[in-house]
Amino acid sequence: MSSADKWYFRHGELSRDGWDVLLDPQSPPVAGWKYTGLRIGTLTESKSLTLPADTNERIIFPLEGQEFLVEYTHDGNSSSQILHGRTSVFHGPADFIYLPINTSATISGVGRIAVGQTPATKVKAVRYVAKEDVSISLRGAGRETRQVHNLGMPETLDADRMIVCEVIVPASNWSGSPSHKHDVYIPGKESELEEIYYFQSAVTRGAKTPPSSLPFGYFRGTSADSRPYDVNEEVHSGDVALVPYGWHGPAAAGPGYDLYFFNVMAGPDPDRAWNATDHPDQVWIRDSWQSQQSDPRLPYGSTERI
Repeated sequence: MSSADKWYFRHGELSRDGWDVLLDPQSPPVAGWKYTGLRIGTLTESKSLTLPADTNERIIFPLEGQEFLVEYTHDGNSSSQILHGRTSVFHGPADFIYLPINTSATISGVGRIAVGQTPATKVKAVRYVAKEDVSISLRGAGRETRQVHNLGMPETLDADRMIVCEVIVPASNWSGSPSHKHDVYIPGKESELEEIYYFQSAVTRGAKTPPSSLPFGYFRGTSADSRPYDVNEEVHSGDVALVPYGWHGPAAAGPGYDLYFFNVMAGPDPDRAWNATDHPDQVWIRDSWQSQQSDPRLPYGSTERI
């Protein structure tokens, strides 16, 4: 398989320059990838991480860990912001901060952090949002219920290009169903957006398992036209899937294991919008939700649900 058609990366494959995952849209691992990027980093008392002042706008938030300090400089002015975290990605949202283009930053603390980034041209305002103010919604119903943290959607964050969210899929549930695509610009109907999935998986809340248990899920992507795209992978923590175009979804949480993913989306369209087209063979699934209730296990918050 050539680098041009490698769309799935296992834990560690994108590790470089001190980051657990570093996918830079200006120097991507896949030919032609140019609108979205991702950084995942582990911080210790003796290790901080830095972000350069460049043409990427960014959103920064804790994956796990209690408190982090983001010191940043934009247009010659320096400031800082404390981010309050969480026990894990399955314990509700964390604080986040949005930094515009041409902003350098240093992140310190103990734990793991995520950075979504997209090339941009317009300078937007720095925005900090406390975890209590993060917009949370439940999508779907029944076994298609999932929890979404709307961090950087067009209606929740004034960014230039990026669209970002977190999704929690409880054990045995499905997300991204119906399978859908956003690879053609049709104003008001469909957007042209690259998309990154960063996955984590864990034993579902309240379950007791042997030490050898290996959390997992599944992810599917297929071509929607003549461009080749075929991803059918077992998902584990730290894996990254790229969606350049084509149908993608569903993503499934394995029995007994909760699934998390962080999405980064952006594209060349003149407007910043998230419009998608459902697969015609699966569009009926939405109607089935009308007769089903939301999964009572959700929403996951900051405390354990046993």
